[in-house]
Amino acid sequence: MDRKKITIVGAGNIGSTLALLLARRETADITLIDINEGIAKGKALDIMEASPILGFNAHVVGTGNYEDTANSDVVVITAGFPRKPGMSRDDLLFKNFEVVKSVSEQIKKYSPNAFVIVVTNPLDVMTYTALKVTGFPKEKVLGMAGALDAARFAYFISEKTKISVENIRAFVIGGHGDDMVPLKEYTTISGVPVTKFLSEEELNKIIERTRFGGGEIVQLLKTGSAFYAPAAAILEMVISILWNKRKIIPCSVYLDGEIGKYYGASGLCVGVPIVLGRNGVEEIIKLDLSEKEWQQWKKSVESVKRLVEKLHL
Repeated sequence: MDRKKITIVGAGNIGSTLALLLARRETADITLIDINEGIAKGKALDIMEASPILGFNAHVVGTGNYEDTANSDVVVITAGFPRKPGMSRDDLLFKNFEVVKSVSEQIKKYSPNAFVIVVTNPLDVMTYTALKVTGFPKEKVLGMAGALDAARFAYFISEKTKISVENIRAFVIGGHGDDMVPLKEYTTISGVPVTKFLSEEELNKIIERTRFGGGEIVQLLKTGSAFYAPAAAILEMVISILWNKRKIIPCSVYLDGEIGKYYGASGLCVGVPIVLGRNGVEEIIKLDLSEKEWQQWKKSVESVKRLVEKLHL
């Protein structure tokens, strides 16, 4: 079978979990690349040795050489320094800027037609970095943010209401940080507004937990950060592109022109709802927000803008 090719940069917990999820779905053949070549090769071999049991024929290889990633259809950037207890996403800015800049240069060289999905934190600024360094069309460079944040929001709602997660459609926009904006009015349970199931006080507590969902896991793990849910969120994005599902998913994308003016975020990558298909970002959806939500949105945009300005890109 002539499968697509996906490169995952970084063979840590997110990268290796994603490789297994993608292989299990036979989404594509996968190249796992890491600065530590042995880790990439070892995890790739381990996944392949699971293939007779799990019954998939996708192929996973590990490497430390970017030449092996050539002509990838999708490149996912997970490489970077992880958060540690007490460390904010912003603390990672300069360290991870150098990582993403270097990786983006290699992507531009070896896979000039690829879609790029950025996972490295601080997410929105790293997405902006990848866009500027690769020079790729804005439709083909996006960050995994809202898909994960919305999943956390949905799970917390399910946990509180005792209603199946399958019935819950949650919505989160804004920067992938503590200023993200979970949207009550656009979050539903089987089409019914979530406000019909939970009080304002209950919802506000869940929203606060969602904003600090990543930090909660960092505090519990002590030595790492979340990886199962992030990998699942990336899987959803990759499948929507490669299988042309045209799903509506909140992602960090570049805003300019009329849509940038509408959201008051021209020249930045920030999380908004998009239609994601074979062409990447096929449409950016305008949302009508309440006055309170607009204020929260503006605060989130300002947080992203401050970080971008520090990089002088």
